[in-house]
Amino acid sequence: MSHDHQSHAHSAHGNSPASYGRAFAIGIALNLAYVAGEAVAGIISGSLALLADAGHNLSDVLGLSLSWGAAVLSRRQPSGRFTYGLRSSSILAALANAIILLVVTGGIAWEAIWRIAHPVPIASGIVVVVAAIGIFINGGTALLFASGSADLNIKSAFLHLAADALVTAGVVVAGIVIWLTDWRWLDPAVSLFVSAVIVLGTWGLFKSAIGLALNAVPERVDAAAVRAHLLALPGVAGLHDLHIWGMSTTETALTCHLIMPAGHPGDGVLNAIAQQLHHRFAIEHATIQIELADTDEACALTPEHVV
Repeated sequence: MSHDHQSHAHSAHGNSPASYGRAFAIGIALNLAYVAGEAVAGIISGSLALLADAGHNLSDVLGLSLSWGAAVLSRRQPSGRFTYGLRSSSILAALANAIILLVVTGGIAWEAIWRIAHPVPIASGIVVVVAAIGIFINGGTALLFASGSADLNIKSAFLHLAADALVTAGVVVAGIVIWLTDWRWLDPAVSLFVSAVIVLGTWGLFKSAIGLALNAVPERVDAAAVRAHLLALPGVAGLHDLHIWGMSTTETALTCHLIMPAGHPGDGVLNAIAQQLHHRFAIEHATIQIELADTDEACALTPEHVV
């Protein structure tokens, strides 16, 4: 396939994501220490809720480690083999975090169902004290990532920690009520309820991560608006082979073919289009190929179903 004229325009990279290295280090260290103490307390008190929360916190350590590793890898420079660098590792980390959270929560729910039918004695005082400490640890660490909601990788770390804070809050409530009423079934019942809340909250993250992994248009980008914008540009007679996908959890790429009259295309026009896409749609990498409107040779990629 040949074209009378071909050019590429690349918008300037957006600001690199803020470094959360210190937040990751603090979160991992605090959660590791808390997991050890909570697991011991859960065994001593006989509380499933505490043991389940300890397992949940352990999954947080893994999730935070994945997110931190992905954040570091995403800043690696492109190489001869990985020409986009390792930006997409942040997508894989977000997806892994969502899967880990769903699997661990499913295990908690399964055990809680069994415990409802077979309640066991619980040292509720220990449960309340240990879980209350967990609220501060998980909630405080989650706040370190609260400002990174635009980055799905950072958001996954935030949701992981916020979910743990919610779990421990439920454990505190259950512990207090059991202390006052001796309703042993309440411990697994609260675990089951909180598990359902976590699944509902995680499902959106899971769908977003799956979409990015499959090169779907990022949710923050309106593909129809991008198409309309490009078709409305001066001199553009047609558009095809438009693709928009996430290079990472923060960067968006675009490629397309624009049909323009002879003599109209130029570097200035292409640079202007790339800048408009950057400012209006947060598309960081735009690659635009120009086809002359007066050519008799049709592009093989013109049909919408051809990629």
